[in-house]
Amino acid sequence: MLRTILVTSILAIVFFVAERYFVSPWLHPYWKILLIFFLSVSFLTHRLVETGLQGNRERFVPLYLAATVARLILGLIFVGFFLFQHIEQRRTFIFDFLVLYIFYTGFEIWPLTRNLRRDS
Repeated sequence: MLRTILVTSILAIVFFVAERYFVSPWLHPYWKILLIFFLSVSFLTHRLVETGLQGNRERFVPLYLAATVARLILGLIFVGFFLFQHIEQRRTFIFDFLVLYIFYTGFEIWPLTRNLRRDS
């Protein structure tokens, strides 16, 4: 979880610098809300998998898949809420959301594949 907080902090600094000092048509004004959403969803999925693994290690795959489905559903609800509110720059918002979704998903899968290579 510490890595996720560190990566989110680095992304926040990069987005802040891009917003403050450069013209960034690819950056939506709600980038802070997007980062908070992804940090909180990562925390929730981490806690779900960690809590479920306390008793039985064989439940890892179903719990991880359930956490991934929960992230997808929460993401759809999040985007639907903002689109329902008629925010400006909808395409930029969707683009930023999808890029961050793929980034955070890849960031969470990367340590798993690293551990799998070591264990095989």
